[in-house]
Amino acid sequence: MTDNTAATSPPPLPSGQPVGHHRVAIPTTAATLADHADVLQRRGFRLALVAAHDDHGPDRDTLRAVYLYTAADPDRRVELHLPIDRSDPAVPTLAGLSFPAGRFEREMHDLYGIQPLDHPLPRRLVRHRHWPSGWYPMRHDAGPPPPFGDTDEPFPFLTVQGPGVYEIPVGPVHAGLIEPGHFRFSVVGETILKLKARLWYVHKGIEHLFQDRTAHGGLPLAERISGDTAVGHALAYCLALEDALHVQVPVEARRIRAILLELERLYNHISDIGALCNDVGHSILNTHALRIKEALLRLNKDTTGHRLLRGGILPGGATLRQVPDPAHLAAIGADIRDIVHLALDNSLVAERFTGTAVLTTQQAGDLGTLGYVARASGQDIDARRDHPTGILTDDGMQLGDLLTVPTHTAGDVLARFQQRATEIDASLAVLDTLIRTVTPGTIDGRSTVDPTLPAGPGASGVGIVEGWRGTIVHRVEIGPDQRLTRVKVVDPSFFNWPALPVALAGTIVPDFPLANKSFNLSYAGNDL
Repeated sequence: MTDNTAATSPPPLPSGQPVGHHRVAIPTTAATLADHADVLQRRGFRLALVAAHDDHGPDRDTLRAVYLYTAADPDRRVELHLPIDRSDPAVPTLAGLSFPAGRFEREMHDLYGIQPLDHPLPRRLVRHRHWPSGWYPMRHDAGPPPPFGDTDEPFPFLTVQGPGVYEIPVGPVHAGLIEPGHFRFSVVGETILKLKARLWYVHKGIEHLFQDRTAHGGLPLAERISGDTAVGHALAYCLALEDALHVQVPVEARRIRAILLELERLYNHISDIGALCNDVGHSILNTHALRIKEALLRLNKDTTGHRLLRGGILPGGATLRQVPDPAHLAAIGADIRDIVHLALDNSLVAERFTGTAVLTTQQAGDLGTLGYVARASGQDIDARRDHPTGILTDDGMQLGDLLTVPTHTAGDVLARFQQRATEIDASLAVLDTLIRTVTPGTIDGRSTVDPTLPAGPGASGVGIVEGWRGTIVHRVEIGPDQRLTRVKVVDPSFFNWPALPVALAGTIVPDFPLANKSFNLSYAGNDL
């Protein structure tokens, strides 16, 4: 038998310069970027982040892009560093290798004016059509915004034509407290042929707001990126700072952080379980789910002083006002399991959930989905296991060792409902172990900071966290004056929003609210 291993194995990458926690940086050029990206993907890496940089100061005036790739088992992080000619800012597109890469490139063009060459869909992503042409707000020389004007042309939605096809516009203004997003349905009868989602109505310039803040000054902003993910984003931000500044976080603080992360997962998952029941007319179960959510929010207030768990994560440490009662959490877990059983034992609920808005395993992988959306479609990914943050127990266990990462394969609303239920059980098991090992108080590890920063644009750090929606990534750079020069934020909703229209193809219009809630994506986390 002929051994074809050598012929099929990807070529080795050039050696990189260690720059942080399990992280190396590889210089690349426009000619080698696609080859390096292809090798990384063939070796099992995924594109986690693309960050453009405008380095302007007395000793430098350059544009560059950083492509962060990550892999698991073991935890590995590789950055491709690409210098960009300021006089002709352009990069070769990677859209043919990676769907998320194409969206990162469009974002980079909108905010920095860096053109992705030969991009298959080069139209704007972040900037709506009334934004001024030629004004790129993240460039150092952008200046004050010129007047925003009206546009005489509609957004170029793809029009589906044929006998009986019509369009249904929904949004961007929605009922209640939902943030703005526009959905354009092409429909025959009640069947959805195509859905296009238009977001970024509330682009806030979050990444620009981080610039020139101190490390502590950036924390309140990180906590507020997406209100229901205060712990996830605060932790990713702090991990990135600690990576950049070589901070060793005490094990007690790592335990507290893990506890807060799972508490955030609990109250959000039970809220979604109730809302999904409500969308199929089982409002009494939603009422009970809201009762449990309120109990968890009050527990959060006792734990950190804030119902959304703000204030619990600190650079280098963490704080607890009160340790949750194991018996109270066990009772909440039993209550949640009752709701789940009552829902799935109801034939009408099960029928509406089953086979609705299916996202196949192949589609989930091709789109780069994350979190419970990916796991409900059979993608076995979880940053708690794949990118651990350190030892938590006296016998050397990490967070990934304390949980079994559940997955489902059907990829429908039912699978996403079941995924949340099994993740609640997994979180409760982690909490039952860890809350017995901590005491109230504040643990501060900042004294271990290495004040010596590397030469060049500044120290860089990456934080990777499995937030309740999925993997959150922050990348920071810090200047010699210890102030933030660049913070790049990637919420899992940036990866997962494109999956919603794919899953809705062939679904009926009345199931849109149900399918949308089963994804429950963040507008704020996407519209940075």
